[in-house]
Amino acid sequence: MKTLTVFDDAQSAGAGVLRDALAGRSEPFTDGVTVGTRVPSSRVPEDLFRYVMVRKDSDAPHPSMANARVTLRVTCWHEDVDQAHDLAMLCQGLLIVHSGPVIRGVRPGTGPLPAVDDVSGADMSTFTVLANIRPRRA
Repeated sequence: MKTLTVFDDAQSAGAGVLRDALAGRSEPFTDGVTVGTRVPSSRVPEDLFRYVMVRKDSDAPHPSMANARVTLRVTCWHEDVDQAHDLAMLCQGLLIVHSGPVIRGVRPGTGPLPAVDDVSGADMSTFTVLANIRPRRA
């Protein structure tokens, strides 16, 4: 009989990695950063916010179920284009060096690429990484 194998939530794991890692950083552009998995509900032009959103764009388990390759898209909002880029570069690096119980390895995908939030006008930077997800017996 085959072993029942599943993969834990890569999106949530990626957000947790960044939430924990950013909390210990001393760079000024990391002060007050919030990490989540949804677009911020309040994005009015008057509010300057620092936010990192982690979303899963694709999920491709290997046929053997020994690994899943997931594309994570990370979008960073910040007060100006330079700080948005710096935050994105740091987040990308933090994910690339991470190896843990869910995400066992990461390599760069695309970006960081600059953007502007069409609702708030806030500067953003976005990138993707390819994450290898460790299987778990269910």
